[in-house]
Amino acid sequence: MKLNYKQALAILALLLTAGASVYAQAPKTADAGTTATTTKTAPATGATAATTAGPIAITATTAPIDLARAALAAQGGEKYRNVKSIVLIGTVDLYAPNSAQSVSGNFAMVMASGDRYRVDVVSPVVKFQQIFNGQQSYSSIPSIQTPNPSKFGLGMLTKLDQPGYVVSALPDKKKQRAFRITDPEGNNTDFFVDPQTGRVMVYTMPVNGNTFAMEIKNVKDIDGVLVPINFTQRFETPQGAYFAEYKVKTPKINEALGDDVFAMPAQ
Repeated sequence: MKLNYKQALAILALLLTAGASVYAQAPKTADAGTTATTTKTAPATGATAATTAGPIAITATTAPIDLARAALAAQGGEKYRNVKSIVLIGTVDLYAPNSAQSVSGNFAMVMASGDRYRVDVVSPVVKFQQIFNGQQSYSSIPSIQTPNPSKFGLGMLTKLDQPGYVVSALPDKKKQRAFRITDPEGNNTDFFVDPQTGRVMVYTMPVNGNTFAMEIKNVKDIDGVLVPINFTQRFETPQGAYFAEYKVKTPKINEALGDDVFAMPAQ
């Protein structure tokens, strides 16, 4: 089946809206006078070491909270937690359900502290843009808005010791150990990690009754922080799976960003 313009836009919107977060957001300090919710995790024994040292040994009996800390350590620990920006530039191939025909294009994705996010995709049949400036969202498809990227995906790892975040056990998947992080609002992401390295290989989350999955096939270590350079996104729907593969040619972290990067377009 050959994809038309509307199909390509639909695929792109579904995948990018669901998979906005590949970025770690530094934890926010609660405002004075705010009542904190009790964190339902194990005591933070070894938490500092887990976020500053190398990989943590994972066994068949490793507790969910320690799996999460091992995953954060593998991503770069405190360096990852305190990243100010990540820029990914490369190519993307988009597939409709039950189709071997793809739409190819170029993309630029920018994630920055303050929960800010932007993606631009350009191809012969697709031109698409999404922005979240920390408070407001914009999408070139008005009916599909960008969610707050800090509520899903890898950004959840940086908040696992914050009040109200629950880390719970999941069944292992093949040889990968698994755990779930749920925020105080009930948003959750399931993580599947390599027990040899602690690295997150796959994460999944529910989106409007369907399932979104991101598989991180390859990463690059930049100044002690793991940055995805080859990853896929899969969105399971009753019509079948929408699929996209990203290949990053230019990864950067902690780049100085202009004030206009997250500016809302005139509407």
